[in-house]
Amino acid sequence: MHAILLLAALITFRDVTKQARITFVHDMGKSGQKMMVETMGSGGGFIDYDGDGDLDIYLVNGAALPGSTGKGALSAALYRNDGALRFTDVTQSSGAANTGYGMGICAGDYDNDGFTDLYVTNFGPNVLYRNIGGKGGGAAFQDVTAAAGVEDARWGTSCAFLDYDQDGDLDLYVANYVDFAPDNNKFCGDYARNVRAYCHPNVYNGQPDILYRNNGDGTFSDVAASVGMGSERANGLGVVTGDYDDDGDTDIYVADDKTPNILYRNNDDGSFTDVTLMAGVGFGLGGEPLAGMGTDFGDYDGDGDLDIIVTNLDFENNSLYRNEGGGLFSDMSFPSGIGAVSLSFVGFGAKFLDYDNDGRLDLAIANGHILDNAPYFNDATTYAQRNFLFHGSGAGGGGKMTEVGPLSGPDMMVANVARGLAVGDVDRDGDLDLLFTVCGGAPRLLINEGGNKGHWLGLRLVGHPSNRSALGAKVRVTTPSGVQVDEVRSGASYLSQSDLALHFGLGASSAPPTVEIRWPSGATQTFTPAGIDRLLTVVEGSGVASP
Repeated sequence: MHAILLLAALITFRDVTKQARITFVHDMGKSGQKMMVETMGSGGGFIDYDGDGDLDIYLVNGAALPGSTGKGALSAALYRNDGALRFTDVTQSSGAANTGYGMGICAGDYDNDGFTDLYVTNFGPNVLYRNIGGKGGGAAFQDVTAAAGVEDARWGTSCAFLDYDQDGDLDLYVANYVDFAPDNNKFCGDYARNVRAYCHPNVYNGQPDILYRNNGDGTFSDVAASVGMGSERANGLGVVTGDYDDDGDTDIYVADDKTPNILYRNNDDGSFTDVTLMAGVGFGLGGEPLAGMGTDFGDYDGDGDLDIIVTNLDFENNSLYRNEGGGLFSDMSFPSGIGAVSLSFVGFGAKFLDYDNDGRLDLAIANGHILDNAPYFNDATTYAQRNFLFHGSGAGGGGKMTEVGPLSGPDMMVANVARGLAVGDVDRDGDLDLLFTVCGGAPRLLINEGGNKGHWLGLRLVGHPSNRSALGAKVRVTTPSGVQVDEVRSGASYLSQSDLALHFGLGASSAPPTVEIRWPSGATQTFTPAGIDRLLTVVEGSGVASP
């Protein structure tokens, strides 16, 4: 324990948002009527939209709601990374200035043309931006929503590109929340004193999610009902994809708010089976559905398979489900160390990462209450809350996680109303940085200072004949201290997109590890890189190259 705390004290996270020239401020479009959508957004994340190897930042914004005043035109924002922690606002020239009431994003090269595309979910019609690479000196993105057939007008939240049918192009999963609308805004809160609060989701009806199949011609078809997903009407908020049963195809896990979470097992025949009850990942320890917000897959205990994190409301607890194999999970929320500390916090974004490059997965969580008048209803809680950083012990430490936020610099102790959380090496210095999006406030870009004292290896995968983004590729990295497993995935966390490149901490070992890639096509590739402490590009079947 003391060694963990000593190590954590050597690594801090510094807020460089202003230094980076990021001036965006999220606008909730407040109506004064406590409309539910105001408090649930928004997200954003990292996308290398211009293909220069640097991580650019996309931030989703709200829009004016009935009753709001003084609102000019609002839009999302795209910031181009110019290096040296300097960003330039290229929103208007990019073609991706979403003006709907934005919620979240996910990224992937759905048309396999070498440019990463962007999907933005909205409270209202979603938007698909095809990345055309600024051809002819014009905008980088083109709105192809209507032509693609992906403009669903319900309340979309998290999304993820994936190749569920392994045909080499990317499909799209979109979670939908509830049937709230401004004209059915209900009074919730203290009736006697006429004090409003944002409503509980179960005063509205849940909505079915969408699975869009890529038709290969620039269009998509909603196949949710035909593949075994059509009957679910849940309060979807978080989505993560991954091969939890290690059978070579991509499964889907959905975090639902006060309705049971759902684990869809991919049957490898174009259909899915809801295995939630059998797997034991739908409920809290008391057998009740919790307020599932954000979610992620990761092998936190180092045993070679994917576990699940789900964030929840205060006076519940964040849930950590350990994969026991054979399709079964155990709730390790309290034995792991993440359960008790979360009871007074409202969790949203969640990402597994190795922030100190020691070869063991850690965990970051974005916190912030949903009620802007939370102390009125319970003086034991606050609206703005600090975020969490857990240091993981891996297999050798029994999978224990220790919350080290207070030891990670003053900027990790700042209270905020965080929603989204994305992870990536923004300054390309060999350690992972954090981007928190804030409801009604400025985002927070926190740079990792000290994590690169351990060795590391980054992998940017390019698929062919697999989907070009290599979503669903599973990577095993073997070092003298053990085996690490991760997958390339789109979306995850809450309303957010992290770097598509994989990052593996190697600890003190300077020996190049053995890397095994199982591509979505089923092909495998094994190699030992010539060196470490670098980001490598790996093209399916064509060897390894530096950026």
